Amino acid sequence: MYGAILGDMIGAPYEFDRGSKTKDFPLFCGCSQFTDDSVMTIAVAEALLDCRFRGDDDIRAGLVGSMRKWGGKYPDAGYGGRFRRWLRAKDPEPYGSCGNGSAMRVSSAGWLFDTPEETRRMARLTAEVTHNHPEGIKGAEATASAIFLARTGRSKDSIRDYVVREFGYDLSRTCDEIRPTYCHNESCQKTVPEAITAFLEGTDLEDVIRTAVSLGGDCDTLACIAGSIAEAFYGVPERLKDECRSRLPKDMLDILCRFDVFREHGHGAVPDPRGQSFSLAKDHGKPLSQTRKEGSARRERRRSG
Repeated sequence: MYGAILGDMIGAPYEFDRGSKTKDFPLFCGCSQFTDDSVMTIAVAEALLDCRFRGDDDIRAGLVGSMRKWGGKYPDAGYGGRFRRWLRAKDPEPYGSCGNGSAMRVSSAGWLFDTPEETRRMARLTAEVTHNHPEGIKGAEATASAIFLARTGRSKDSIRDYVVREFGYDLSRTCDEIRPTYCHNESCQKTVPEAITAFLEGTDLEDVIRTAVSLGGDCDTLACIAGSIAEAFYGVPERLKDECRSRLPKDMLDILCRFDVFREHGHGAVPDPRGQSFSLAKDHGKPLSQTRKEGSARRERRRSG
């Protein structure tokens, strides 16, 4: 999830077209702070880690509970109006949104499951508790699918072809073609294709995030989505992980740590009964998949050249 959170932090100072549509800007500044994108990324990750072996209704309930809990912890993170009302509602219900909030928070679903079908199903569940418009669901599924494909060693051409075939997004434009007329838009259909294009054009995680920010518009969310895919493809340099961790509170770091343990050990990573540490239990869920090992090796080769 580092890529998503870093994209959010790095893009936040330039949201609402406050940047100069260039890749040449300070990577971090005093205003490089997490926003609602990161809070909900953490919330969804916690819910999926806790509920991934349960049925769909329990997963939905877990997602609602976790998102409302984290929204209550960080009420001023920058939520949209309808989502803010959903957080406070007595009986929260989906509200038909096609907003990019479904895609910005979905990155953990791209890592936690072993098949593209299961990845898409979980992405759909994370979206439909609020963003149950078809475009909102599509944005989440497309983002999680791109992450899954990237982490399992697929090429950029393969990822592009899959997204175009399965979701019908237009990925034919270059960022140079998008940039001049692109402006703030919070819909999935006007954010997810642009974020994926930034990933496809970037040369490493930092360059992907810079490219996404340079498009302007809702660039913290653009960079969050693009960064989440780039992490799966390239990995994250330790210096950027350190910078990310230094800007997060302990409760968010705790979930990030749980997620890292799962990524390292797969379905065999389970918390001890006191919730203080993790152990490997091969009789609990599936073992670490061969595709995860292969994807990790390929990311290392991409980083080294």
